[in-house]
Amino acid sequence: MRKFPELFLYIFFSAIIPQAVLSQEAAAPDSVRINAVKIFLDCRDCDMNYTRQEIPYINYVRDVKEAEVYILVTEQSAGSGGEHFTFTFQGQGKFQGLDDTLTYTTSPDQTSTIIREKRTNMLKMGLMRYVAKTPLFNEIDISHTGNLEEQEVIDRWNNWVFSISTEPQFESEETNKELFLRNSLNINKITPEIKLEVEMDHFYRREKFVEDAGTEDESVNTYTTSDLRIQNLFVKSLSEHWSAGLRWDIGSSTRENYNLATNILPSVEYDIFPYSEATHRQLRILYGAGFQGNNYIDTTVFNKAKENLFLQTLNIAFEVRKKWGSIGILLTGSNYFHDFSKNRIELNSSLSIRIFKGLSVQIQGGIAHINDQLNLKKGGITEAERLLRLRELATRYRIDGGVELTYTFGSIYNNVVNPRFSSSRFRF
Repeated sequence: MRKFPELFLYIFFSAIIPQAVLSQEAAAPDSVRINAVKIFLDCRDCDMNYTRQEIPYINYVRDVKEAEVYILVTEQSAGSGGEHFTFTFQGQGKFQGLDDTLTYTTSPDQTSTIIREKRTNMLKMGLMRYVAKTPLFNEIDISHTGNLEEQEVIDRWNNWVFSISTEPQFESEETNKELFLRNSLNINKITPEIKLEVEMDHFYRREKFVEDAGTEDESVNTYTTSDLRIQNLFVKSLSEHWSAGLRWDIGSSTRENYNLATNILPSVEYDIFPYSEATHRQLRILYGAGFQGNNYIDTTVFNKAKENLFLQTLNIAFEVRKKWGSIGILLTGSNYFHDFSKNRIELNSSLSIRIFKGLSVQIQGGIAHINDQLNLKKGGITEAERLLRLRELATRYRIDGGVELTYTFGSIYNNVVNPRFSSSRFRF
């Protein structure tokens, strides 16, 4: 006679394994829609389960080369505070040359559910020209809500958008207590002709450490850091390639030794590609020169309590997103006019490549040569300041990076949706 654990396993696998095999055999014919359009959806944050449920009359494939339609979904922040989505449809194989581009802009008061529905509807509209050329057009029924009416659009805010947020956090233990506050205010007005942005960010952190808790020798050490940054930007569009603007930043930082710092930087930018193509490719060159006034909390390593400086900056940004993947490179350089050796050069990049069927690699990294830390506090540094990062440290360079390699194999089709037990995995 079998023992209970053995009997349980015997019954479990006797029931499950045949059923699983039958389920796979039964599901196999339905996993591929005969004669349906094969698409590759290149979308970073689409809800694929929802998309497959709402658009079941196509075949979703995992490899670009297997697709008859490649769909790229890109997004940019809109002046209203919403997001501007661009859907690029590119025909391949029998649909070669049958391309299209559609756009959809969300409003800041729309919920994620509404946005998901509207984005999926836009996908449906873009796919109709391809589905209409297949036998599955018989599965499609086109209708409208019936709520259409003529109305005049009146914007009483005149394109001004305001956003306020606050984020208090706390954590308490017997020997450690931490309070963190983050507050932000964003004001912007964006039109095709001008761009006006005001952004305020405030961070405050207080940590208390209790030593020898509950004894006569109990002591409490408190450390605080705070940062306030107000960034103002005004940009005027000059043409499809040129724009001019002014950046004015004000701030303070206990970690960076600024009691008050202000930066006024008139700038000009040239995009080699037209700004209208920004969702797909950019090569922008930005140059600025201006004034910086610093009032320090403590005397710096250069024996300065405050100083007025003049500086220049140069940024070169390249971004492109194609079927093979995407690449982004940002090169920045700056120096002070009174001493050209006080400079900084940074290179940051990200690269995502589909190498071949199922294999992709993502690489990101940055490197910086730093020789412009005029704000460093004079004097030695304590162990607490080092470990808790209460104070900026002198450094000549910074390097960071990472690589992710992904290989997926198996069926090229992934039409089936099964949300069961999606949240059952434990997190550690």
